[in-house]
Amino acid sequence: MNRPVHHSLPPLHLLLALAVMAVWGTNFVVIKLALAHLPPLTLATLRFAFAFFPLALVLKRPQVPWRNLATYGVLIGAGQFGLLFTAMRSDITPGLASLVVQVQVFFTIGLAMRLTGERLARWQLAALGLAVAGLAVIAVHTDATATPLGLGLVVLAALCWALGNMTSRAAGPVNMLAYVVWSSLFAVPPLLGLAVLTEGWPAILAGVEAADAKTWAAVLWQSVGNTMFGYGAWGWLLHRHPAASVATLALLVPVFGMGASALLLREALPPWKVLAFMLVMAGLALGVMWPQLTKRMKR
Repeated sequence: MNRPVHHSLPPLHLLLALAVMAVWGTNFVVIKLALAHLPPLTLATLRFAFAFFPLALVLKRPQVPWRNLATYGVLIGAGQFGLLFTAMRSDITPGLASLVVQVQVFFTIGLAMRLTGERLARWQLAALGLAVAGLAVIAVHTDATATPLGLGLVVLAALCWALGNMTSRAAGPVNMLAYVVWSSLFAVPPLLGLAVLTEGWPAILAGVEAADAKTWAAVLWQSVGNTMFGYGAWGWLLHRHPAASVATLALLVPVFGMGASALLLREALPPWKVLAFMLVMAGLALGVMWPQLTKRMKR
């Protein structure tokens, strides 16, 4: 019997999904705390090192080609998180980073359509236009909270995330937690190499020596909270419910990101930032939810 395209999640499952969104959203604040002592590429190296070990001892390697795992690891490790952490060091605030990186949705849609030869529908153009308008608002108001470099790096990080999505899709149905864990093995070497090349051993050692208990807790949270709990719970939910019922909840990530940054880091929320948030979120909501809404209206 086929599952419905969209249905309501049971209360406990919805609570679990909201917990994942809260972890993924507030993690941008955690990243900022870790960057107070650790250089960005060093932090990214440690994140993926702890994501691989010790979970690799208990999770069997997914039966996908090594090339696929390596590609995903490099794109997500050195690409998405390497660029994101570098931008968040001093060129963009956690709240804005949590919002801008979500444009990966449009990159993913564009890449998928390029492979299938499909053309953008009007509603997709409208969704993209709203998101681009939101990014334009941020670009016009670039200052200490979001420099042009920071905005560009996060957009590139979103592109790497989208390319990683396409790579994982090519792997077929797999245990996503095991997939992320084993692909992390391939994220560490390029990240460590780039860290040594651009940050230097003195800065790396100084950062590690200066790291306090809060910093190491933040590092472990990248692996335990985001990888072990986040991907594990998300995969569990996707296995039991239609993707449309679960995926739309990902729109809450920037809500938690912006809220946590404002509450915990006192990130200012001037009118232009609220406007940018509303435009990008409207675009994301339209892009993600329109197909499900039209299907329900036709019933």
